[in-house]
Amino acid sequence: MEHGWTNPSSPCENPRLRRFQLQYISPGSNHSGKVRLAVLYSGRRMISIPKTRPRFQPGQLVHHRRYNYRGVVVAVDERCLADERWYQANRTQPNRNQPWYHVLVDGTDAVTYVAQSNIESDWVRAPIEHPLVPHFFSEFDDGHYVRNNRPWPGSQ
Repeated sequence: MEHGWTNPSSPCENPRLRRFQLQYISPGSNHSGKVRLAVLYSGRRMISIPKTRPRFQPGQLVHHRRYNYRGVVVAVDERCLADERWYQANRTQPNRNQPWYHVLVDGTDAVTYVAQSNIESDWVRAPIEHPLVPHFFSEFDDGHYVRNNRPWPGSQ
């Protein structure tokens, strides 16, 4: 993975606050994402961390790179919201400070919580079979599901 920092063209008003642009290029990808962020220097430490933007949205079909399953994204968290016990039990333990997705797994009744670094777009573009699809999605249109506003079962 290659990533690099570039300096801004315009200075900040506060001399201790500098703006940077993070360019992230994922391996095997023809695109990169640029994220603007502000970093506050306090002594020798940076206080803020670059924020990675979600690559996938609810209704989008995805493929898990390691476990080779297809699924559909139901919801997105900006970072891992699972407790430390769950995270430590996770075999791969990807970075918590990246988007994490709630995914309905095709051909099962499983729902997974997966880090962005572990999934990619699913190019099959065929519907998935999962009992919760009708609960979360109103239709399947041109290779993706249309998410409705219904919450998780039992959360009301």
